[in-house]
Amino acid sequence: MGDDGGVAADKKRGTQTARDMVLSLVVITLFAGLIYLFVPHDEDKDPVKTVGYGIEVSTARRAAPYPVAAPEGLSDEWRATSVRYEGTGDHGAAWHLGFLAPGEEYAAVEQSDGPAGPFVRSVTQGARKTAKTERVGGEEWTRYEGGKYDALVRTESGATTVVTGTAPLDRLTELAAALRTE
Repeated sequence: MGDDGGVAADKKRGTQTARDMVLSLVVITLFAGLIYLFVPHDEDKDPVKTVGYGIEVSTARRAAPYPVAAPEGLSDEWRATSVRYEGTGDHGAAWHLGFLAPGEEYAAVEQSDGPAGPFVRSVTQGARKTAKTERVGGEEWTRYEGGKYDALVRTESGATTVVTGTAPLDRLTELAAALRTE
């Protein structure tokens, strides 16, 4: 008779354990749902992170062997998204400043004191030189056209400056016109 009572108690304990696990799971799921409802989340938030570039411009201007160009006076619609200066690399001393331009297109300022051909090919993702030029701020820029990026290119003061991206030519021209080296 002792064996039958022990088996019944074990079955009852096993049922209670399974029931307790299911109840715990329900409570945890409800709690997680409540947390989700009350924690703010914004699906409409812009995923593009903007960066400041004032300090990087100053640092690059002190370090670079050429006059570093950065835009001044662009509207708030131009949002800087990436900035870097490398004193040595595959393309010499290289400066990069990338933007999300009005119209949600990409535009960038690229500069290097390395060989112009490989540098331009790299930063324009293979765009090709055309016979067309653009006069921007009294300076002559050569137009490049590519499958992904178009560009305006100018070589001066021992450096090649490239304004490139997916942005249309008028935006690239606007960025080139805003460039200052001081």
